[in-house]
Amino acid sequence: MDKTKQFAGSWAVILGGSGGFGFGALQKLAAHGMNVAVLYRETSITEKPLKIKLSQIAETNGITILPFNINALEQTGRDLFLKQFTEVAVHKHCVKLLLHSIARGNLKPLAAESGNADSTTVLSTDDIQATSYAMANSLLDWTRLLLSAGLFNADARIIGLTSDGAHKYWESYAAVSIAKASLESLAKYMAVEFSNFGIKTNLIQAGVTETASLKRIPGSDKLIDLATANNPMGRLTKPADVANVIYMLCTDEAFWINGALIHVDGGEHCL
Repeated sequence: MDKTKQFAGSWAVILGGSGGFGFGALQKLAAHGMNVAVLYRETSITEKPLKIKLSQIAETNGITILPFNINALEQTGRDLFLKQFTEVAVHKHCVKLLLHSIARGNLKPLAAESGNADSTTVLSTDDIQATSYAMANSLLDWTRLLLSAGLFNADARIIGLTSDGAHKYWESYAAVSIAKASLESLAKYMAVEFSNFGIKTNLIQAGVTETASLKRIPGSDKLIDLATANNPMGRLTKPADVANVIYMLCTDEAFWINGALIHVDGGEHCL
């Protein structure tokens, strides 16, 4: 461990860190000396190259990266994480950042063209509940888990990710939109009620970014084309743009930022 680095000895817990914004944040924070516990769901085939990348990042930056291929949405997964994490991160109050970057939602329309409510083709209430838990409410369970275990440090940060789709119509995005709107409300209350523990809670609304999650949204090509044409900065948002702001929110200078929704989109939201 290089004790001269900014975040030496601190840990980030990243929920959903195998790609996109989560992986971008991992790379940025590692470069500044932060150890990372990264949770994801991958097959054995896709996990192998990921673990090689993680090992290379850890070695290059002189930090520890703990990979967890577990279901972060189940109690058994959280219990396993806590047991294994505390065996390595033996010091209490070591978690500087909890980053919620889980992208697991049902992408279906509310109504079928025929008008029949076939649960295989249209969004069910179960779909909405599962998506809302994955992309919003699970953040509360993870916050409580780390807090009750005494793992958050005295100046910890919680960061979630929302999107413009919480405020406008995107095709087949209803369940995710509901989840993101719920996340925005939850983060507001967390910013107030967890502030007694020194925890600051903020959200980032990233601009349209070519991630694997975006490409699963029906009509994503149209979103990409529109954002490319209209973004005031003349390009799409990149994972590195968001990672830079996640890093910034972890610095001492960001101590007084709490309960904010920060647009990281080059001005895309203005149009």
